[in-house]
Amino acid sequence: MVNKAIQHFPAGVLYEALCETSKCLPDAVQLLTPCTIGNGWLRIISLAVLLCLFNKDTESGVRVFPDPIKLDTWLELKAWYMKLKTKREQDLNLLISQIKQAGQEILKQQPIRIKPEVYRKIGRGPIVLCPVCRETYPAATGRPCLACQGETPT
Repeated sequence: MVNKAIQHFPAGVLYEALCETSKCLPDAVQLLTPCTIGNGWLRIISLAVLLCLFNKDTESGVRVFPDPIKLDTWLELKAWYMKLKTKREQDLNLLISQIKQAGQEILKQQPIRIKPEVYRKIGRGPIVLCPVCRETYPAATGRPCLACQGETPT
């Protein structure tokens, strides 16, 4: 999906990414593109299982996703993608073989125009020193820091 989306852009054009799933696909985007969660060029929403790459200057881009109709040819791939089989029931060797054989042929793409509010950067705001633990934290989370408010995971 990532490679098919990248092919939409001429060399040298910077694009950003929107993954409409939080499972697996964001990892591939971060490995294969300059778009990462850390640099803010990758956003993740739980909406579907697809990928959008877009040029924020022109608001145009491409949306890439598996075509459910084309998956009918690749039964093990369809069973994996649609979660029709448990992991134990899947034939891993057959699945990998079908992924390689199907390649980009199972994907659909659509041109898109991204809404500006999707890529608008939201800053963290100022960083301050916690009056209790003396560690730095984003001021927007309140006072004292979230850890001192009892919101620590440990």
